[in-house]
Amino acid sequence: MAGRVRTEEVGRRNLWAVSLTSFLTDLSSQMVLSLLPLYLVGPLGVRAGLVGLIEGVAEALASLLKAGSGWWSDRIQARKGLAVAGYGLSSLARPLLLLAGSWLGVAGVRWLDRVGKGIRTAPRDALLADSVRPSRRGFGFGLHRAADNAGAALGLGAALAIVMWQQGGAQGLSAETFRWVVVASIVPAILAVVVLATVASDLPARTQGGTRRQGAPPLENRDVHTPASARERPRVAQLGRPFFVFLALAAVFELGNAADAFIVLLADARGLSVAGVLGMLLTMKLVYAATSTFAGILGDRIGYRRVLAGGWALYAAVYLGLARTNNGMEVWAWVAVYGAYYGLSYGTARALIAGLVPSALRGTAFGLFAATLGLLSIPASVIAGVLWHGVGAWDGFGASAPFYFGAVMAGLATVGLALWQQPRSLST
Repeated sequence: MAGRVRTEEVGRRNLWAVSLTSFLTDLSSQMVLSLLPLYLVGPLGVRAGLVGLIEGVAEALASLLKAGSGWWSDRIQARKGLAVAGYGLSSLARPLLLLAGSWLGVAGVRWLDRVGKGIRTAPRDALLADSVRPSRRGFGFGLHRAADNAGAALGLGAALAIVMWQQGGAQGLSAETFRWVVVASIVPAILAVVVLATVASDLPARTQGGTRRQGAPPLENRDVHTPASARERPRVAQLGRPFFVFLALAAVFELGNAADAFIVLLADARGLSVAGVLGMLLTMKLVYAATSTFAGILGDRIGYRRVLAGGWALYAAVYLGLARTNNGMEVWAWVAVYGAYYGLSYGTARALIAGLVPSALRGTAFGLFAATLGLLSIPASVIAGVLWHGVGAWDGFGASAPFYFGAVMAGLATVGLALWQQPRSLST
């Protein structure tokens, strides 16, 4: 009994440590990443297609590493060390932006930052899943996303303050302003590593068994028994058919999910100032933070699949709305709604995955999920860039085209998710 109480205490401490770490990391990263597309197309003079390629390669690189890092964390049944290493590498990359004077240098630093993200994400998500009871997993992931985005909102607010101090409401970003933002982002990045390294602890994967009780959460919200072979040596084939069906649906959605840098570029093209773009992103992050915990609790009660389908449907509506905007304030309004899509979708997708696979294979599952989506981010972002600006002598279809494409792909994925039958092999 004492051991179980101790495990619950460590689990609660892990939840808050991981959440605070993500709060500080996003405070730091959003200060920089929110302005990076404007820095690339402004002072460095690159085109939208190249921005898409940089972002696509960054996410793909991170995602490949997520698969390997997640699998390795299952193999050694240790999550914390890999997570700390990944956060540390991303923190190290931040000040290197001060030395990058060309788009290629900026791209290299961006990719190094994503290497850190690739190392940390799957072990961190698995540590979070291990630390929260199955019936509260939606709440746990929702709280984590709320903290993450509260930090992002604060980071955007800090970046906005620096922009207003340096250049007021001018359109276009100066190189000097960007350098000030980078300097300010360094301290919270370091603090994030310190928090996780000193507070969090590894826990054994939970392997609850039994039958579903009357009034318990939906079957999809419960744990899968962990086979002995999975505990000895994790294999992708042991993840099971329900996981791969969901992965295929998520892949359809992701093909139309270009980097959010294109939303920043759309806002710029529709006339928003740099300060306006930051205000728009700040609004999105506040909505994201406000809806994440509620969405997780709702998923605990009615099922993660239903909440996720609602999030994907909302994404399709937002992208259709963005495609039809005529001015910057319309973009701002739709991006505020876009924050609710994130709140409904990000944490619930991971809570759903945690219940689809054996507990000792969660790192592998999270890593494979991230790798698949990250690899698709290259064609997704390249398609968006080509649809917008064209390639070679062709000038493309204009700013609305990638958003129409994203709306169609999200609609198809939503229909597939709604028709997908709940897994029957899950147990409590």
